[in-house]
Amino acid sequence: MQVLQVQIAVAPDPAEVGRARRWARARLSGSGYEPDSALAETLVLVVSELVTNAVVHTGRPAVLRLLFPLAGEPGGSAEMALPPAPVRIEVADASDSAPCPRHAGGGETNGRGLDLVQVLCDRWGWYPDGAGKRVWCEIDPADSAVPAPAQPVSA
Repeated sequence: MQVLQVQIAVAPDPAEVGRARRWARARLSGSGYEPDSALAETLVLVVSELVTNAVVHTGRPAVLRLLFPLAGEPGGSAEMALPPAPVRIEVADASDSAPCPRHAGGGETNGRGLDLVQVLCDRWGWYPDGAGKRVWCEIDPADSAVPAPAQPVSA
């Protein structure tokens, strides 16, 4: 399976979250995905949460990476195309601290990011990466309903 991989550096500034969302939506459109689809809305929300976590909790630069499966195999017919594979989102940062889901109270305005990732993604997890870590998740474009909550997986 061929995969298109794109990435962007994110500065340790909360304003970068909006830039990351716009960049992700533009990459979806450039990769053949509908920019206003349910997949796009989910992907942009998840990007926002993961980039926010990296920027707010580390205060250091991060790297956002998107991996898009390409439909079918070169030279194959549409009937022979493989089923769509999940879109993968990765955010690498310079902190070696494990992501820790918080359980925000009803009146709190933050602390729900990883809960959203868990509900919206088919799978998510993290692993050490150099001196820091990489948080990843996958969204299956074939799923039309909200997926069952994912369990974090350490690789």
